Amino acid sequence: MTEFDVIVIGAGPGGYVAAIRAAQLGKKVAIVEKENLGGVCLNWGCIPTKALLKSAQIYEYIKDASEYGVHIEHSSLDFDAVIQRSRKIANEMQQGIQFLMKKNKISVFQGYGKLLPGKNVEVTSDNEIKILSSEYVILATGSSSKSVPALPIDNKYIIDYRKALVLDNKPNQLVIVGAGAIGVEFAYFFNSIGTKVTLIEFAKHILPNEDDAVSIELEKILIKKGINILTSSKVLSSIIRDENVRLIVNTAESEIEINTELVLSAVGIKANIDNIGLEYCGIQTQNSKIQTDEYCQTNIQGVYAIGDIITGQALAHVASAEGIVAAEHLAGYSTLPINYNNIPSSVYCTPEIASVGYTEQYLKDNNIDYIVGKFPFSASGKAKAVGKKEGFVKVLIDKKYDEILGAHAIGENVSEIIQEIVLARNVEATATSVMHCIHGHPTISETIKEAIEQSKQQSIHL
Repeated sequence: MTEFDVIVIGAGPGGYVAAIRAAQLGKKVAIVEKENLGGVCLNWGCIPTKALLKSAQIYEYIKDASEYGVHIEHSSLDFDAVIQRSRKIANEMQQGIQFLMKKNKISVFQGYGKLLPGKNVEVTSDNEIKILSSEYVILATGSSSKSVPALPIDNKYIIDYRKALVLDNKPNQLVIVGAGAIGVEFAYFFNSIGTKVTLIEFAKHILPNEDDAVSIELEKILIKKGINILTSSKVLSSIIRDENVRLIVNTAESEIEINTELVLSAVGIKANIDNIGLEYCGIQTQNSKIQTDEYCQTNIQGVYAIGDIITGQALAHVASAEGIVAAEHLAGYSTLPINYNNIPSSVYCTPEIASVGYTEQYLKDNNIDYIVGKFPFSASGKAKAVGKKEGFVKVLIDKKYDEILGAHAIGENVSEIIQEIVLARNVEATATSVMHCIHGHPTISETIKEAIEQSKQQSIHL
């Protein structure tokens, strides 16, 4: 039996970060991964999808080049080259993780990891079983696509996000079911490269977790781009016939039939907690998630869980932060619990979406007294200069204490500027103090200052 101080099961953005931090703190660390280092995020999610989205954005720029005084006679999109670039970037990033494992002297075991009583870990690979023992175990097994009975995934006619990343040919028609971040990003990508896209969402608006004002604005923009959006709608059944998919959809108005070449199921994700040994070790779960304390420790001392398998936002940066908290806590290092209400969230379509903190609907529902500041990108000099005038920044400010309760943005580069609000909230800065910070001009980040000014009826440019 091979002995370690810490064993991490799962090498996604939570697992590999936890392993590195534990190694930095002097622990002998092993990491177990059944597929590729970097997990879904690096190989099938965050990184390769952003590569695809950048290709789509470049293609849109070329099509609109004349608006910038640039005339391009002929242009075309090489779908295979776009896909291959995405895969190349993912592979390069994976090699980077391999380097980090060697640099930090972390032992990598390729195989399926399963927790055994006594904080031992069984690793199964090619019919070979190894048993590793440790003082601490961190579970970081991530999540996978959720399937629903009406949309049985066969990855030929009804596909998941992994298959969407490696299609051989650009589809002429595509129906995307589920308008969360994954669905919206793929809708933007495929629409931009010439696919006829229909986006179906069960909730009242797309991106149902975002502030309503942002979701409604994005709906208008995507419809203008030619995407057919059906909200308050549910797929009742799907039948594959004559190399097409026939969907029966219950919309807000009536029951309709849609025939399409391809369907992408983006209805959500499920935590990978089955068959990883929880029941044998007595680890408590609730609502298909592992229960943990504020330091990510389960009810079994020395066993931690992080990422998509515990309650909280299923985001890569959340998993990484939890990995650091878990590693520091088990090492006896002074660490702080995560403030889950100060986690930035972004959607990387064009225009981008970014948010942090409370939505306006939450403040209304909880009778919190607040004021609103909103500044449109159409009044931003930088946004006009770069030709990206769509969108706005919206801030929600506590009326009594001047605390920034939330910020919601749609527009150019908002996934970057939202960090200003994250920092302000983290250090408990007032909205007035942020407003008094001199922002560079012209910049997109000025829109935050302008939105706060607008909330206080001090707007200069609006």
